[in-house]
Amino acid sequence: MQLGLVGLGKMGGNMRERLRNAGLTVVGYDRDPDLSDVDNLVDLVDRLEAPRTVWVMVPAGAATQGVIDQLATLLKPGDIVVDGGNSRWTDDEKHAKQLHARDIGFVDAGVSGGVWGLKNGYALMVGGDEEHVRRLEPIFDALKPQGPYGFVHAGKVGAGHFAKMVHNGIEYAMMQAYAEGWELLEKVDSVTDVREVFRSWTQGTVIRSWLLDLAVDALDDDEHLEKLRGYAEDSGEGRWTVEAAIDNAVPMPAITSALFARFTSRQEDSPQMKMVAALRNQFGGHAVETAPEERTKKD
Repeated sequence: MQLGLVGLGKMGGNMRERLRNAGLTVVGYDRDPDLSDVDNLVDLVDRLEAPRTVWVMVPAGAATQGVIDQLATLLKPGDIVVDGGNSRWTDDEKHAKQLHARDIGFVDAGVSGGVWGLKNGYALMVGGDEEHVRRLEPIFDALKPQGPYGFVHAGKVGAGHFAKMVHNGIEYAMMQAYAEGWELLEKVDSVTDVREVFRSWTQGTVIRSWLLDLAVDALDDDEHLEKLRGYAEDSGEGRWTVEAAIDNAVPMPAITSALFARFTSRQEDSPQMKMVAALRNQFGGHAVETAPEERTKKD
Protein backbone atom coordinates (compact mmCIF):
# COMPACT_ATOMS: atom_id res chain seq x y z
CA MET A 1 0.00 0.00 0.00
CA GLN A 2 1.26 3.46 -0.86
CA LEU A 3 -0.14 6.95 -0.55
CA GLY A 4 0.69 10.59 -0.95
CA LEU A 5 0.45 12.79 2.14
CA VAL A 6 0.01 16.54 1.72
CA GLY A 7 0.83 18.59 4.82
CA LEU A 8 3.61 17.43 7.14
CA GLY A 9 3.07 19.58 10.22
CA LYS A 10 2.71 18.23 13.76
CA MET A 11 -0.05 15.81 12.82
CA GLY A 12 0.90 15.03 9.23
CA GLY A 13 4.57 14.49 9.97
CA ASN A 14 3.84 12.02 12.77
CA MET A 15 1.27 10.24 10.62
CA ARG A 16 3.86 9.77 7.89
CA GLU A 17 6.23 8.21 10.40
CA ARG A 18 3.57 5.90 11.85
CA LEU A 19 2.50 4.75 8.38
CA ARG A 20 6.09 4.05 7.38
CA ASN A 21 6.66 2.16 10.61
CA ALA A 22 3.76 -0.07 9.56
CA GLY A 23 5.43 -0.82 6.23
CA LEU A 24 3.45 1.51 3.97
CA THR A 25 5.11 3.64 1.30
CA VAL A 26 4.44 7.33 1.91
CA VAL A 27 5.38 10.18 -0.41
CA GLY A 28 5.02 13.43 1.54
CA TYR A 29 4.69 16.99 0.31
CA ASP A 30 4.86 20.17 2.37
CA ARG A 31 5.52 23.80 1.52
CA ASP A 32 8.54 23.54 3.82
CA PRO A 33 11.20 21.88 1.64
CA ASP A 34 13.00 20.57 4.72
CA LEU A 35 9.99 18.36 5.47
CA SER A 36 8.99 17.43 1.94
CA ASP A 37 9.89 14.31 -0.06
CA VAL A 38 9.04 16.00 -3.37
CA ASP A 39 9.13 19.52 -4.76
CA ASN A 40 5.45 19.88 -5.63
CA LEU A 41 2.11 18.11 -6.02
CA VAL A 42 2.89 17.15 -9.62
CA ASP A 43 5.95 15.21 -8.44
CA LEU A 44 3.92 13.61 -5.64
CA VAL A 45 1.27 12.31 -8.03
CA ASP A 46 3.91 11.10 -10.50
CA ARG A 47 5.61 9.07 -7.75
CA LEU A 48 2.44 7.12 -6.96
CA GLU A 49 1.18 4.06 -8.80
CA ALA A 50 -2.42 3.98 -10.00
CA PRO A 51 -4.95 3.79 -8.51
CA ARG A 52 -3.59 6.54 -6.29
CA THR A 53 -4.54 7.68 -2.80
CA VAL A 54 -3.68 11.19 -1.64
CA TRP A 55 -4.34 12.13 1.99
CA VAL A 56 -4.64 15.87 2.67
CA MET A 57 -3.63 17.26 6.10
CA VAL A 58 -3.74 21.04 5.71
CA PRO A 59 -5.80 23.75 7.48
CA ALA A 60 -9.53 23.83 6.79
CA GLY A 61 -11.01 26.31 4.36
CA ALA A 62 -9.01 28.01 1.62
CA ALA A 63 -5.88 25.89 2.10
CA THR A 64 -7.79 22.62 1.72
CA GLN A 65 -9.79 23.96 -1.19
CA GLY A 66 -6.60 24.97 -2.98
CA VAL A 67 -5.14 21.47 -2.65
CA ILE A 68 -8.41 19.83 -3.76
CA ASP A 69 -8.49 22.10 -6.83
CA GLN A 70 -4.97 21.07 -7.80
CA LEU A 71 -5.55 17.38 -7.19
CA ALA A 72 -8.73 17.47 -9.27
CA THR A 73 -6.60 18.33 -12.31
CA LEU A 74 -3.70 15.98 -11.52
CA LEU A 75 -5.40 12.75 -10.47
CA LYS A 76 -7.12 10.24 -12.74
CA PRO A 77 -10.40 8.32 -12.62
CA GLY A 78 -10.26 5.67 -9.93
CA ASP A 79 -7.96 7.64 -7.64
CA ILE A 80 -9.11 8.69 -4.13
CA VAL A 81 -8.61 11.86 -2.10
CA VAL A 82 -8.85 11.71 1.70
CA ASP A 83 -9.34 14.95 3.63
CA GLY A 84 -7.97 14.27 7.12
CA GLY A 85 -7.90 17.88 8.28
CA ASN A 86 -10.55 19.65 10.33
CA SER A 87 -12.77 20.66 7.42
CA ARG A 88 -16.42 21.51 7.92
CA TRP A 89 -18.70 18.66 6.85
CA THR A 90 -20.51 20.91 4.37
CA ASP A 91 -17.20 21.45 2.56
CA ASP A 92 -16.85 17.66 2.26
CA GLU A 93 -20.07 17.47 0.28
CA LYS A 94 -18.79 20.16 -2.08
CA HIS A 95 -15.39 18.50 -2.49
CA ALA A 96 -16.94 15.09 -3.13
CA LYS A 97 -19.14 16.54 -5.86
CA GLN A 98 -16.19 18.36 -7.42
CA LEU A 99 -14.06 15.21 -7.55
CA HIS A 100 -16.91 12.87 -8.50
CA ALA A 101 -17.32 14.87 -11.70
CA ARG A 102 -13.87 13.55 -12.66
CA ASP A 103 -14.55 10.01 -11.35
CA ILE A 104 -12.21 10.60 -8.42
CA GLY A 105 -13.31 9.22 -5.06
CA PHE A 106 -13.49 11.28 -1.88
CA VAL A 107 -13.37 10.23 1.79
CA ASP A 108 -13.44 12.54 4.80
CA ALA A 109 -11.58 11.47 7.93
CA GLY A 110 -11.87 13.08 11.32
CA VAL A 111 -8.55 12.41 13.04
CA SER A 112 -7.98 12.66 16.80
CA GLY A 113 -4.79 11.94 18.67
CA GLY A 114 -2.76 15.12 18.56
CA VAL A 115 0.96 14.92 19.26
CA TRP A 116 0.44 11.54 20.98
CA GLY A 117 -0.87 9.85 17.85
CA LEU A 118 2.53 8.63 16.67
CA LYS A 119 2.92 6.54 19.82
CA ASN A 120 -0.69 5.69 20.71
CA GLY A 121 -2.41 5.73 17.34
CA TYR A 122 -5.12 7.97 15.96
CA ALA A 123 -8.87 7.68 16.46
CA LEU A 124 -10.42 7.80 13.00
CA MET A 125 -13.99 8.78 12.09
CA VAL A 126 -14.55 8.27 8.38
CA GLY A 127 -17.26 9.25 5.92
CA GLY A 128 -17.64 8.09 2.32
CA ASP A 129 -18.72 5.29 0.00
CA GLU A 130 -18.19 1.76 1.27
CA GLU A 131 -16.03 0.77 -1.70
CA HIS A 132 -13.63 3.66 -1.12
CA VAL A 133 -13.40 3.08 2.62
CA ARG A 134 -12.66 -0.62 2.16
CA ARG A 135 -9.87 0.14 -0.27
CA LEU A 136 -8.24 2.40 2.30
CA GLU A 137 -8.41 -0.12 5.17
CA PRO A 138 -4.63 -0.81 5.25
CA ILE A 139 -4.06 2.91 5.86
CA PHE A 140 -6.69 3.10 8.58
CA ASP A 141 -5.36 -0.05 10.25
CA ALA A 142 -1.85 1.41 10.34
CA LEU A 143 -2.97 4.71 11.84
CA LYS A 144 -5.51 3.60 14.45
CA PRO A 145 -4.62 2.32 17.94
CA GLN A 146 -4.04 -1.39 18.47
CA GLY A 147 -7.15 -3.39 19.28
CA PRO A 148 -10.68 -3.52 17.92
CA TYR A 149 -11.63 0.12 18.49
CA GLY A 150 -10.45 3.53 17.34
CA PHE A 151 -11.89 3.40 13.83
CA VAL A 152 -15.45 3.88 12.60
CA HIS A 153 -17.04 4.23 9.19
CA ALA A 154 -19.50 6.81 10.48
CA GLY A 155 -21.61 7.12 7.34
CA LYS A 156 -21.76 8.91 4.02
CA VAL A 157 -19.54 11.79 2.90
CA GLY A 158 -19.35 14.42 5.65
CA ALA A 159 -20.12 12.00 8.48
CA GLY A 160 -16.49 11.64 9.50
CA HIS A 161 -15.89 15.34 9.98
CA PHE A 162 -19.31 15.81 11.56
CA ALA A 163 -18.49 13.11 14.13
CA LYS A 164 -15.08 14.68 14.80
CA MET A 165 -16.75 18.08 15.20
CA VAL A 166 -19.10 16.73 17.87
CA HIS A 167 -16.13 14.98 19.52
CA ASN A 168 -14.34 18.33 19.77
CA GLY A 169 -17.45 20.01 21.14
CA ILE A 170 -17.61 17.41 23.92
CA GLU A 171 -13.90 18.00 24.51
CA TYR A 172 -14.62 21.72 25.03
CA ALA A 173 -17.18 20.96 27.73
CA MET A 174 -14.98 18.42 29.51
CA MET A 175 -12.00 20.77 29.61
CA GLN A 176 -14.19 23.59 30.89
CA ALA A 177 -15.56 21.41 33.70
CA TYR A 178 -12.06 20.41 34.82
CA ALA A 179 -10.96 24.05 34.61
CA GLU A 180 -13.86 25.32 36.71
CA GLY A 181 -13.30 22.63 39.34
CA TRP A 182 -9.58 23.43 39.46
CA GLU A 183 -10.22 27.15 39.96
CA LEU A 184 -12.66 26.51 42.83
CA LEU A 185 -10.22 24.15 44.55
CA GLU A 186 -7.44 26.73 44.19
CA LYS A 187 -9.70 29.43 45.63
CA VAL A 188 -10.53 27.90 49.01
CA ASP A 189 -8.11 27.89 51.93
CA SER A 190 -9.07 24.44 53.21
CA VAL A 191 -7.66 22.57 50.18
CA THR A 192 -3.89 22.77 50.42
CA ASP A 193 -2.81 20.41 47.62
CA VAL A 194 -4.99 20.84 44.55
CA ARG A 195 -2.57 19.00 42.29
CA GLU A 196 -2.79 15.83 44.37
CA VAL A 197 -6.56 16.09 44.50
CA PHE A 198 -6.57 16.01 40.70
CA ARG A 199 -4.12 13.11 40.74
CA SER A 200 -6.32 11.17 43.16
CA TRP A 201 -9.20 11.44 40.70
CA THR A 202 -7.27 9.55 38.01
CA GLN A 203 -8.02 6.20 39.69
CA GLY A 204 -11.37 4.77 40.69
CA THR A 205 -13.55 7.81 39.96
CA VAL A 206 -16.24 8.33 37.33
CA ILE A 207 -14.52 11.49 36.04
CA ARG A 208 -11.18 9.85 35.24
CA SER A 209 -10.07 10.35 31.63
CA TRP A 210 -7.05 10.98 29.46
CA LEU A 211 -7.80 14.70 29.69
CA LEU A 212 -7.60 14.44 33.48
CA ASP A 213 -4.24 12.65 33.15
CA LEU A 214 -3.01 15.49 30.96
CA ALA A 215 -4.26 18.04 33.49
CA VAL A 216 -2.14 16.34 36.15
CA ASP A 217 0.85 16.41 33.79
CA ALA A 218 0.33 20.15 33.32
CA LEU A 219 0.15 20.71 37.08
CA ASP A 220 3.34 18.67 37.54
CA ASP A 221 5.05 21.09 35.16
CA ASP A 222 3.57 24.22 36.74
CA GLU A 223 1.68 23.47 39.97
CA HIS A 224 -0.46 26.63 40.03
CA LEU A 225 -0.27 27.38 36.28
CA GLU A 226 1.47 30.64 37.08
CA LYS A 227 3.49 30.57 33.86
CA LEU A 228 0.38 30.68 31.66
CA ARG A 229 -1.92 33.47 30.62
CA GLY A 230 -5.63 32.69 30.94
CA TYR A 231 -6.27 32.81 27.18
CA ALA A 232 -7.70 30.04 25.01
CA GLU A 233 -8.32 29.97 21.27
CA ASP A 234 -10.99 27.90 19.56
CA SER A 235 -10.32 25.91 16.41
CA GLY A 236 -13.72 26.61 14.84
CA GLU A 237 -15.21 23.19 15.46
CA GLY A 238 -16.74 24.28 18.75
CA ARG A 239 -18.59 27.03 16.88
CA TRP A 240 -19.71 24.63 14.18
CA THR A 241 -21.03 22.23 16.82
CA VAL A 242 -23.15 24.96 18.39
CA GLU A 243 -24.38 26.09 14.97
CA ALA A 244 -25.37 22.52 14.09
CA ALA A 245 -27.19 22.22 17.41
CA ILE A 246 -29.18 25.36 16.57
CA ASP A 247 -29.95 24.11 13.06
CA ASN A 248 -31.23 20.82 14.47
CA ALA A 249 -32.93 22.24 17.59
CA VAL A 250 -30.71 20.20 19.91
CA PRO A 251 -30.19 21.77 23.37
CA MET A 252 -26.46 22.02 24.07
CA PRO A 253 -25.93 24.27 27.09
CA ALA A 254 -22.66 22.75 28.37
CA ILE A 255 -20.79 22.88 25.07
CA THR A 256 -22.17 26.33 24.25
CA SER A 257 -21.09 27.71 27.63
CA ALA A 258 -17.62 26.19 27.20
CA LEU A 259 -17.27 27.92 23.83
CA PHE A 260 -18.37 31.28 25.23
CA ALA A 261 -15.96 30.88 28.14
CA ARG A 262 -13.11 30.87 25.63
CA PHE A 263 -14.36 34.16 24.21
CA THR A 264 -14.33 35.63 27.73
CA SER A 265 -10.69 34.55 28.15
CA ARG A 266 -9.65 36.93 25.37
CA GLN A 267 -10.95 40.04 27.09
CA GLU A 268 -8.62 42.01 29.29
CA ASP A 269 -11.59 43.84 30.79
CA SER A 270 -15.03 42.40 29.98
CA PRO A 271 -17.38 45.06 28.51
CA GLN A 272 -20.36 42.93 29.54
CA MET A 273 -19.25 42.85 33.16
CA LYS A 274 -18.96 46.65 33.10
CA MET A 275 -22.68 46.83 32.35
CA VAL A 276 -23.46 44.19 34.98
CA ALA A 277 -21.45 46.15 37.57
CA ALA A 278 -23.18 49.41 36.59
CA LEU A 279 -26.64 47.88 36.89
CA ARG A 280 -25.87 46.30 40.29
CA ASN A 281 -24.73 49.72 41.46
CA GLN A 282 -27.85 51.42 40.10
CA PHE A 283 -30.49 49.12 41.55
CA GLY A 284 -28.74 47.96 44.71
CA GLY A 285 -26.05 50.47 45.46
CA HIS A 286 -23.42 47.74 45.16
CA ALA A 287 -19.84 48.91 45.05
CA VAL A 288 -18.05 49.19 41.71
CA GLU A 289 -14.34 49.13 40.92
CA THR A 290 -12.80 51.99 38.98
CA ALA A 291 -10.89 51.23 35.79
CA PRO A 292 -7.08 51.45 36.22
CA GLU A 293 -6.78 54.43 33.87
CA GLU A 294 -9.41 56.35 35.83
CA ARG A 295 -7.59 55.68 39.11
CA THR A 296 -4.42 57.03 37.50
CA LYS A 297 -6.17 60.25 36.45
CA LYS A 298 -7.42 60.88 39.98
CA ASP A 299 -3.99 60.23 41.46
